[in-house]
Amino acid sequence: MLRGALALMLLWPVSAGAADCRDITFEGASYTTCDVALTDDVRLFHSGSDGAYGSFARVNTALEAAGKTLGFAMNAGMYHRDLAPVGLYVENGVEQSRLVTRDGPGNFGLLPNGVFCIGDTFRVVESRAFKTGAPACLFATQSGPMLVIEGELHPKLLPDSDSTYLRNGVGVSKDGTRAVFAISNEAVNFHSFARLFRDALGLSDALYFDGNISRLYAPALNRHDGGFPMGPIVGTVVPKG
Repeated sequence: MLRGALALMLLWPVSAGAADCRDITFEGASYTTCDVALTDDVRLFHSGSDGAYGSFARVNTALEAAGKTLGFAMNAGMYHRDLAPVGLYVENGVEQSRLVTRDGPGNFGLLPNGVFCIGDTFRVVESRAFKTGAPACLFATQSGPMLVIEGELHPKLLPDSDSTYLRNGVGVSKDGTRAVFAISNEAVNFHSFARLFRDALGLSDALYFDGNISRLYAPALNRHDGGFPMGPIVGTVVPKG
């Protein structure tokens, strides 16, 4: 059930084949969401033979050899200056970067942080819980902070915070069959962004990916954000044609 009197207005609903991307307004702020199902081909991408992809265009170039392309994509977690992932990163079942469970500076270290896992279900799992009982993930990326934890907002997110940025993240349904990726189209604070997932989208767990550099590739909406090179990328894969 959606909570409270919500100002949620759906605009421009578009089916992108393997992702249903649309623009929405929640409490006066503009967002774009992309809804995917467990039956979709959802993957994480980081590196090819020439190093880190760094862009949606380079991922598409890599997929072309197999007659594939991205249905949608966005940046999927924080990264170092060399584009290496910060924290756990698993691609095609191979761990490329280790889990980090200590607290620390910045948004990543604002515990609890978490892991987005793609396996037999979609999961967003708090990082220390992941360490003690890690699910089998074909793909996984760690980021932080958590936004929604079993239906509750991260306790350190402040409703009146004046720290506002473009932000993006992912939330999952309680049964793990649905993941919704969201990006703000204007600067919002953490509390507002977390409430988008819980109150507007009805998702029980959600994880912050990044802010300020947040970008989206949604060809069904004629959107291909540019900017600085990025680290991990998440997206759906569809036939090219």
